[in-house]
Amino acid sequence: MKESSTSPLSGLWKPTHLKALYYGSDSVSKHLLSTLPTKTSKAFIITGNSLATKTQLIKQVEQLLGPDHHAGTFSKIGEHAPIAQLDEATNKVKNDDQIDTIISIGGGSPIDSAKAISYRVHEQTGKFLYHITVPTTLSAAECTMGAGFTKEDGVKTSVGAPELTPEVIIYDSKFGLETPPYLWLSTGFRALDHALECMYHPTATEIMHLMALQAASSLFTYLPKYKHDPKNEDVITQLQLAAFISLGFMGLNVKGSLGLSHTLGYALGSPYSIPHGITSCLTLGHVVKLKAQDPAAASEIARMLPFIGKSRSGNDREDAIEVGNSILQLVQSLSLKTTLTERGVGEDQVSIIVKRATGGLEDGPLYDKVADLVRNLY
Repeated sequence: MKESSTSPLSGLWKPTHLKALYYGSDSVSKHLLSTLPTKTSKAFIITGNSLATKTQLIKQVEQLLGPDHHAGTFSKIGEHAPIAQLDEATNKVKNDDQIDTIISIGGGSPIDSAKAISYRVHEQTGKFLYHITVPTTLSAAECTMGAGFTKEDGVKTSVGAPELTPEVIIYDSKFGLETPPYLWLSTGFRALDHALECMYHPTATEIMHLMALQAASSLFTYLPKYKHDPKNEDVITQLQLAAFISLGFMGLNVKGSLGLSHTLGYALGSPYSIPHGITSCLTLGHVVKLKAQDPAAASEIARMLPFIGKSRSGNDREDAIEVGNSILQLVQSLSLKTTLTERGVGEDQVSIIVKRATGGLEDGPLYDKVADLVRNLY
């Protein structure tokens, strides 16, 4: 049985071990304690410096856990999860054998760091940590079984296992209120990146396609509404749910990176200190227009058009190009447009970026197409 949906429709969707997803205002205070795996669980919090020092959110969670359940907090996780910080946090967890739960609060870096720590603890003890996550961006790192982090040389690497998918996700709009709007919007674009690249991934199921279509529809609808009114908690919750369905139904099916926009994101992100939400703003629209030249990809991308408020023409290639143009227009309307020049990346880096993004290619038709795309980002 194939693990992706082909024609005729048939396939297999394999869900993760996610046990619960809570959403809505004050859902952390309402549900966090009840989600701990046992009445005696000890939880270690992984977060970033901004949340710990510029908001009261981490203190609120620590107080909620109380001395019975709070084993410690590590708040030095930086962008792209540098390995030195990851090593330090891992050692703190390993030194307390009472810790059975890890709580990640923040964006992709704390969430991925928590997964990587659980992976390392398993290597030593044979047991994974129970993972509860409270996302404060729309990156959807909480939906996957992979954990990316940055090596000493600035290049991102990853570990993965089905057991690394968090057991509990809590989307609390009160936590979303504390996220800077620019970060919220740009990570929303990361979620859109997931949805679009799910459409043409070779092992994506039709279930994923259906969810990706709805995710894109919600993101196109609610990102502009959020830009107009960033304190609207209903809009925040709608976007959190859109981020989840952009990737949460990937399950255990997808093998490897989602697609070229993601591999370009990895090639541009940690090496040049560009947040992944911004890399998606840079690359996604252009990648979709490039994929429109592939008839199989174009037929899937074209399905997106009515979900983002446009009518299909019946020509898959033209419709897929229109999806790409609509993405670029959305970037512009959300004030997220940028260039590699503005991000401090010299044009002498093009060959290095393309080689990283294409798995080592140094020439050939694909190399040339991706190189042209990257040059267009300056």
